[in-house]
Amino acid sequence: MRTVKEVSVLAGVSIRTLQHYDKIGLLRPSKRSEAGWRLYTDEDLVRLQQILLFRELEFPLKDIKRILESSDFDQEKALEDQIRLLELKQEHLSNLIALAKALKKGVGTMSFSAFDTSKIDEYREQAKKTWEGTPAWSEYEKRSEGRSREDEIARGAGLMALFEPFHAMLVEGTKPDSPRAMRQASIIQEYITDNFYTCTDEIFEGLGKAYGAGGDFTENIDGSAGPGTALFAAGAIEAYLLNK
Repeated sequence: MRTVKEVSVLAGVSIRTLQHYDKIGLLRPSKRSEAGWRLYTDEDLVRLQQILLFRELEFPLKDIKRILESSDFDQEKALEDQIRLLELKQEHLSNLIALAKALKKGVGTMSFSAFDTSKIDEYREQAKKTWEGTPAWSEYEKRSEGRSREDEIARGAGLMALFEPFHAMLVEGTKPDSPRAMRQASIIQEYITDNFYTCTDEIFEGLGKAYGAGGDFTENIDGSAGPGTALFAAGAIEAYLLNK
């Protein structure tokens, strides 16, 4: 058993954060002392590790809570997805580090690939063309006010990363109408609602069709997640909406 102070020191998380996690039901200590002090078990610490991994990947706390408390939460699969997303972040950081080192050595370069967000920008522009003038786009513009470009890029990258599991399923031979694929489709719909605009079933149906239509959406998703991903995503979204 560890006290909240001991866990704070061990995990590098503030006591106030741990208290907040307890308050919202994200991480409740399994035990309490006779004096009412929080006491954390090894199982609690494992859950804290899972929470911190999701936080590193910029998942909102409410999404982390929903994921961890889901009846079909697959810890092994979650770790696989987390590893893949962390590898993508590592690749991006490695490119930036390599560029910084080159600049430090005075090595001139006209390559800006380390900062490349073209696919995300293209995806956003295509979405604008598709939905501009609709209430959804108006909501998106309103919610985007005051956000930094870095924040917008991070949210866009987060969305594109959610297509990665579809490609893994495609490679494994999993069907688009499988429970696993439909669950991933639901995660994408919720992510869009949480970060951009209210993604109704009608809008999501339209997005799914656009993903598999062979245009810019298809090209951008396949370019980010791998060939065939967009069409697979379209099938998963269709199956998910039919089975809701």
